[in-house]
This record gives sequence, structure tokens and C-alpha cells, in this order.
Amino acid sequence: MNITIYDVAREAGVSMATVSRVVNGNPNVKPTTRKRVHEAIERLGYRPNAVARGLASKRTTTVGVIIPDISSIFFSELARGIEDIATMYKYNIILCNSDQNKEKEIHLINTLLEKQVDGIVFMGGEITKEHEETFKSSPVPIVLSATIDANKEFPSVNIDYEQASYDAVTAMINAGHEKIAMLSGTLADPINGYQKFAGYKRALLDAGKEVNDDYVTLGDYTHDAGVNAMKELIALEDRPTAVFASTDEMALGLIHGAQDAGYRVPEDFDIIGFDNTRLATMVRPTLTSVVQPMYDIGAVSMRLLTKFMDNETVDEQVVLLPHRVEYRQSTSFQGE
Repeated sequence: MNITIYDVAREAGVSMATVSRVVNGNPNVKPTTRKRVHEAIERLGYRPNAVARGLASKRTTTVGVIIPDISSIFFSELARGIEDIATMYKYNIILCNSDQNKEKEIHLINTLLEKQVDGIVFMGGEITKEHEETFKSSPVPIVLSATIDANKEFPSVNIDYEQASYDAVTAMINAGHEKIAMLSGTLADPINGYQKFAGYKRALLDAGKEVNDDYVTLGDYTHDAGVNAMKELIALEDRPTAVFASTDEMALGLIHGAQDAGYRVPEDFDIIGFDNTRLATMVRPTLTSVVQPMYDIGAVSMRLLTKFMDNETVDEQVVLLPHRVEYRQSTSFQGE
């Protein structure tokens, strides 16, 4: 039997308005009356109808989170940061997996809007015109998390991916490396491809070095991509002595590919990854990696969204968090 607010009111001997005030935390209720209502709620097993409350208040205290891959260590850390701040501000989360598929991403946004969410945190790949049109037509705020908006038109939280890559490759140059390779994502990927490759290229050019096309390989962010890339690099007549990878998982593949071929890391290859996921400490040698504060990016994204949802003042809607390189055993140098 579905227990209603009317049943609680009758059981407690009060009006439905009084029950509503108690459920919604209104302080203008006598302690004795509040106690009586709570006792009636407990006896009857009443659960407030979030949809009905949302229609009345025009808020559901629910936030939609669209994530490319729930199973990914990288995105799970982001999601944890979002969830912790959502809980702090008493918001519930609907978590959606998009597989980084454009049509599915747009479908999920519209589905969440139909469910009357108060806001959306969006994580994805390339922001297309279709995405922009969907974001602009949204009746609720949307914040991009670890996702680049080239025009900086929408609220977002990231690090400076190009500069972070620049810093990692410059550290290799300063350590004396002349032949530095990169395992990049496809350049259509605005972060793991375009931005990080731009940082790699700029670091080489600023140091007066040419970009050797043979040293640039593309991967799909998997461990196997790293293993295969290392096979290609080892096969070169003039092989590189250092490799920078767009992600930690590909960097682990590079290490294992080198070891499988009888080479040692870092004696034969210095390797740096990106993201500083838990994988970086699980491999041997442990992986030097660019620290992208995944949890913080998620937490700040959710806090930024709460400001928009609560009509608070937002001083800066495009947020860049700090980065650094965490040096471990996969490099023979430890930075400056």
C-alpha cells in the first residue's frame, strides 16, 4: 500500500501542510508536533515523493552526471569528487555512462532534463556544435568537468593540459634527452590528443629541436596501445631514449613493451605518463606521471554547479587547477 502525506497527517492528527513543513525542515513547527509527525512517519513507513516535492518547489535536489566510462579509474576518481560535494550540499546523483558516444551523450542530457534534474556535470570528448546547441537550450546549468570547451563559453573545470605536457617534456629535455617520442591519443581528442601533443611539440621547438614524425605514435588509451607503440619505437633504426604518454595506462604498456623486448626502464627508456592514477604505483618500476587532480576536478565542478543552481555569485566560470609532475622510478631523473 502506498502511504501518502494524507495518511501521515491523519495518523499524527495534524494538517497536511504541517506534515509538509516537517518533511521539508521548516523550523516553524512546535517540537511536540514535529515529534508526533516523525513518529507517525516511522510507524507508517512513509517516504516523501521526490517528484511531487520537486514539482511543488521546482527543484528535485537531483543532479545528473554524464561520464564516458564508469569502469575507468580516471573517471571514477572524478565521480567520487562530484559525489562527495553533492552529498555535502544535499544533492542526489543520477550517474550515466555515455561510452563517449556523441549521440548517446546528447540523448542522456535530454533524458536527464526530462527527469527534472537541477543541473548536470558533463564529462566527454569533443564538444561539437550539437553539444553546444544542447547546452545552450538547457533550462538548468551545465558544468563541463575535465572537458575542453574551445570557446570557453560554458562553465568548466580542468588543468592546463598543454602546459602540463610542456612541463613533462621539458623535464626530459633538461635531463639531456635528444630523442623524445610521444604516444598520443588521436588529435581529434581535444585533451588527450590535441592539447597534450601541442605541449609536446612546443617544448621541442622552444628547445630548438625538430619534431620527428617517426617518434609520434597514436593510441586508443589502452595498455595494448602502449605495448604496440613500444614495438614500433624499438624497431626504429634511430630509436628514442624517452617517451611521453598521454595517459598512465598507455605508459604502463610502454614499460611492459620495453621489458618484453629485453630493455630496461629507466636505463634504456625514460617514460612519463599522465593523470597520476593509482596505476602509477602498481607497476614496477613505478611510473613518473603528470598529476591531474582528478578528485579535485570533480569536487570543484560540483561546487561550481551548486553556485549556479543556488544563484550564488560566480567570479570565474572557467577554472584551471594546478598541476605538477610526480617523479618515480620510470625516469632516471627527478626534475629540478
